[in-house]
Amino acid sequence: MQTLDPHTVDRDVTAALDLVLHDVLRQRIDESLAIEGTFAADIARRVAGFTAGGHRRRARLLWWAMRAVGGDGDEADAALRAAAAVELVQTCALIHDDVMDGSRTRRGEPAVHVALDRQYGAEGSTRPLAGFGGSAAVLAGDLALAWADDVFAEALLRTPHSAGLGAQWRAMRTEMVAGQYLDLHAQMTGSRSRGLALRTAVLKTACYSAVHPLLLGARLAGAGEGPVGELRRAGLCAGIAFQLENDLQGVFGDPARTGKPAGEDLREGKATYLMAVGRALCVRRGDTAGLRMLETVVGSPAATDADLCRVRDLLDGHGARAHVTARVDGLCARAVGALRRTDLVPGPAEQLERLLLDACGRTPAEAGSRAAAEDPGPGEPERRSSAAVTGGVR
Repeated sequence: MQTLDPHTVDRDVTAALDLVLHDVLRQRIDESLAIEGTFAADIARRVAGFTAGGHRRRARLLWWAMRAVGGDGDEADAALRAAAAVELVQTCALIHDDVMDGSRTRRGEPAVHVALDRQYGAEGSTRPLAGFGGSAAVLAGDLALAWADDVFAEALLRTPHSAGLGAQWRAMRTEMVAGQYLDLHAQMTGSRSRGLALRTAVLKTACYSAVHPLLLGARLAGAGEGPVGELRRAGLCAGIAFQLENDLQGVFGDPARTGKPAGEDLREGKATYLMAVGRALCVRRGDTAGLRMLETVVGSPAATDADLCRVRDLLDGHGARAHVTARVDGLCARAVGALRRTDLVPGPAEQLERLLLDACGRTPAEAGSRAAAEDPGPGEPERRSSAAVTGGVR
């Protein structure tokens, strides 16, 4: 494939990445067909088809971080390959996540394990891992991760700045798995800890969805530790905000926008920061009936739509929704503050702002108006970014 000029890529990063992904996935499918036809048709093609969808937000963050620290022609090809690898990791994460959660849909379509069960007439299991579709989907996720590693290794061969990139890649994958496990562990143990909910959000979403894509892009361009540190702070704040906003959407969001059934997080008993705040506010108010409702409805597959509506009303009425929304606003402002005090190329820096804030449903203007007051300033430990989330409810 011909190397793309970075200024051409700037005009449509998603289209450029799609070209690279098309080339990568076509090669992988051809290799799979040479190995075994049924495997290629059922698994490899599904992985390729799944990867063809999505918002490409992580990949675009990687590209614009590379450009924002001054990366140019020499880094463009490596950055697009690394971005393609990140998209394949996302494919792995989402396929596995749907199996573990027993989710029926993804992006408004049947989840991979559901589609495989339907193909072979194996629907009906309430435990995806116990059936054919779930087991096959695990293999599909594994294949996506293997392809991701292969593509990232190819990216390393195309950059003179490979030092540190391997460690960054390993950290991203390991932290993603650690965060997913903490999520499962919290559901299994019935954790009510706000601290654990936050730690899960940091590992499962903030680092994986924002911090590591930003740092991979910056390191691909050979950025120094100063810009890398500020990008880390911005990514951590925005990434936590993204997870908290996602928690809000999982309870209050429109299924047409989220692609998930309304109230699915409540039925699954997700140990989110929103739910931890809701319980804390019930305790503060002495609302034993509210606590009892949360204990009986949240995590109950038999919960009715009316039950879920009562939980939403409680979270709204007691102020949990407003509290988490305010935390999202504050974290977005900190992310903007970190970006704006970093010596970045102006155009790409603005693209980074838009991408980070759009994921949280905010605009640069909204976040920028709060940045001066909210941002802890240079030299503050990164833990301040995480601690900002827990303020207000003790």
